[in-house]
Amino acid sequence: MSAAVPPVRPFRIAVDDADLADLRQRLARTRWPDPECVQDWSQGIPLAYTRELAQYWERDYDWRAREAALNEFAQFHTEIDGLDLHFIHQRSPHDGALPLVITHGWPGSVVEFLKVIGPLTDPTAHGGRAEDAFHVVCPSLPGYGFSGKPTAAGWGVERIAAAWETLMQRLGYSSYGAQGGDWGAAVTSEIGRNGGGCIGIHLNMPLGRPPAEPADGFSAEEQQALAAAAEHRRWGTGYATQQSTRPQTLGYGLADSPVGQLAWIVEKFWAWTDCGGHPENVLGRDEMLDNVMLYWLTNSATSAARLYWESYRGFGRGRRVQIPTGVASFPKEILQAPRQWCEDRYRITHWTTMPRGGHFAAFEQPELFVEDVRKFFATLR
Repeated sequence: MSAAVPPVRPFRIAVDDADLADLRQRLARTRWPDPECVQDWSQGIPLAYTRELAQYWERDYDWRAREAALNEFAQFHTEIDGLDLHFIHQRSPHDGALPLVITHGWPGSVVEFLKVIGPLTDPTAHGGRAEDAFHVVCPSLPGYGFSGKPTAAGWGVERIAAAWETLMQRLGYSSYGAQGGDWGAAVTSEIGRNGGGCIGIHLNMPLGRPPAEPADGFSAEEQQALAAAAEHRRWGTGYATQQSTRPQTLGYGLADSPVGQLAWIVEKFWAWTDCGGHPENVLGRDEMLDNVMLYWLTNSATSAARLYWESYRGFGRGRRVQIPTGVASFPKEILQAPRQWCEDRYRITHWTTMPRGGHFAAFEQPELFVEDVRKFFATLR
């Protein structure tokens, strides 16, 4: 006799008042470091801006209003492979909608996708066509947000991809598309390799690698990508080294200090967005804090960082994806991979070079993101 399939249970965010009071008290008691010795962000997020943002968080940010906005989306829990997983499941009102699983990365969350779920599920209400509709499934990665936290090692990219396949089948979607960036790109690529019910994948951070230098040298586009990669390795990978080697040690500080958690995340909104030097040029304070709150309220800094310990050394590796692949290439993406670097990793059938935008595509440029997702999957319906 087969074991019963775990149920899909409705979920609603309801943070205790005591947790919000504790947050405000911690913010008010922050012990601040000395200011940076430079006039820019090159030593990290500046003290003056961090204090300003933390004061806004303590005095003006309205979590209850943001919580109510999040709860407008249909949310659920279900147990897969022994872990309780959280996900948004927003069904389209249109017949024939294509199921689509969208996966975030670090330091993101389901908050990244709140501006695109409506246009994807109900395109006619957002200037689109009914035939472009999707049923959107947006899970929180294991150890992130309101998903369960693994208590034993082994929850890497491959296991997550298998869990997403189980989730989609459990929801009744025998055929579906997948989309992702950052760790979501790694998970989505693995879904594409596994076959199953996935008919095509769309990435906003394709995991291409440079080939050996050809006899006639690299093109100008490739040279630019190589220079960007070298700059990122020099100045932008300290967080990944720490999270992939000693996530537990890092976690003590981030679990205890909301300002520490804020700085650890918001610095990446500055570094990885197409923001012209300041994150608030593309993301509002409430949006950034919504994302920070999903780490702080769930105390998930450590469990989220462990995904680096599990899978960082294998990031971007694996056999070629044989199903159709669409790519939205944003100019300020942290890993820039020209199409020719990606062709041997993916069966690319759609490529868009975007005019603007960075690492958090759906968060920064929701209209461009939605348009490209619609265009790619229109070829597979």
